[in-house]
Amino acid sequence: MNMQPKKVFALIDYKICNPGECDPENGICPAVAACTHKVIKQIDGLFEAPMIFQDMCMGCWDCIEDCPLDAISQKHIT
Repeated sequence: MNMQPKKVFALIDYKICNPGECDPENGICPAVAACTHKVIKQIDGLFEAPMIFQDMCMGCWDCIEDCPLDAISQKHIT
């Protein structure tokens, strides 16, 4: 039997996420800037919640550490 390793990626809680609260002047999400792999982006523009390309998430957790609202967490799938 070929078992796949457990996949872990970052997940945004959109009820909490608010780049306008993190950066009232510019609306830039600090977690986006923290992602060295560039897999979290504010596609809809400044002041809008970012999205994570979960299939490309490397699990470095830089975005989790830099999110001041604790809106990003680890998601485990098996």
